[in-house]
Amino acid sequence: MASVDTAGLPAAERFDFWRELVARESVPARISSGHEADFTASARAVDLGVVRLGAWRYPSLELTRTHRMIRSTDPELYQLALPLSGHGVMSQGRRAGPLGPSGFAFIDTVRPHASTHRSTGPLPGPLHTVTALVPHAALPLPAHRLAALLATEIPADTGMGALLAGFLRQIVAHPEQYAAADAPELDRVALDLIAGTLARRLDVERDLPVETRVTGLRAGVEAFVRRHLTDPDLTPAAVAEAHHLSLRSLHRLFEGTDTTVAALIRTGRLARCRRDLTDPRLGQLTVRQVAARCGFREPAHFSRAFRAAYGLSPREHRERGGRG
Repeated sequence: MASVDTAGLPAAERFDFWRELVARESVPARISSGHEADFTASARAVDLGVVRLGAWRYPSLELTRTHRMIRSTDPELYQLALPLSGHGVMSQGRRAGPLGPSGFAFIDTVRPHASTHRSTGPLPGPLHTVTALVPHAALPLPAHRLAALLATEIPADTGMGALLAGFLRQIVAHPEQYAAADAPELDRVALDLIAGTLARRLDVERDLPVETRVTGLRAGVEAFVRRHLTDPDLTPAAVAEAHHLSLRSLHRLFEGTDTTVAALIRTGRLARCRRDLTDPRLGQLTVRQVAARCGFREPAHFSRAFRAAYGLSPREHRERGGRG
């Protein structure tokens, strides 16, 4: 992981430093901005192995990658960019599409492209974007199919796109939560989610390797569980039905991992209860009421599970949290 911030540089040096940083951590491009005289920006790069992630904060930008730049450096990468704020336009070939928080922009770095990204609203602030760079050869989808997605918006708020967006944002926002030994697994999951998102958009998921489809389906199940933890009727059988799977197929989906669907439900509910018990805004609720709003029907079962997980009773945890 590497993080940089231009605020520590003299104002006159910041923009040139930023251009060199983009060329090194992404791909060389012609960059301009209305804030070049005092360009305050920051970047964080997370190299997972095959996939390289970036978190970027900057004022308005215009970017152009030309034929000449491509001839001088051709890394053969695809880039997925998710703007978290602001709006703009991207173009590649004869196609142009919107830039905004609702979707990923998909670009092939070996083809000329351009983009503009600006703040919107009465109080313009810094722009934030998350990017993922993937080698052409790493995606199990043919280039002629992926060409149909260039300079189009790929939804990041529903389906596989939402899973991918959440995964990438979590890693770049909190890389300190992961050890170096986690990188290969994170890399594999990132590749599978990227491939799944693109294949879903092209309606060619059946063409993906089985392992890639399994990763996407498992991520979808985990997200479904997180969204429905407060439902007392959430069980492995209910999860299987919601995903049109047999219970046996659902259990098989998690073979080889360190968890099960039942464990995901139990640990998710317990973690939520642990947090809510020390939330001063919920202090008027009894322990039984906190457990019920987290999906536990039986108070006795909840107390046993909580003590087994955390080594003290829910009431003791609340009292310690209150004193803290």
